[in-house]
Amino acid sequence: MDSVDSVFDPLRDFAKDSVRLVKRCHKPDRKEFTKVATRTAIGFVVMGFVGFFVKLIFIPINNIIVGAS
Repeated sequence: MDSVDSVFDPLRDFAKDSVRLVKRCHKPDRKEFTKVATRTAIGFVVMGFVGFFVKLIFIPINNIIVGAS
């Protein structure tokens, strides 16, 4: 019986925690949603620029190392 409890106890705890999380969650209002969406968009743009500039910097370095003929 202990082996059965050792299998089902973590599952039971996970189910309790999941139900508590779902009860605590709420739908964001318009202000909160726009704030999150704006910050996410800014993050995408910043990461895009970082990737672009890294690529821009490493193209000449790669050409120097490989030796463009």
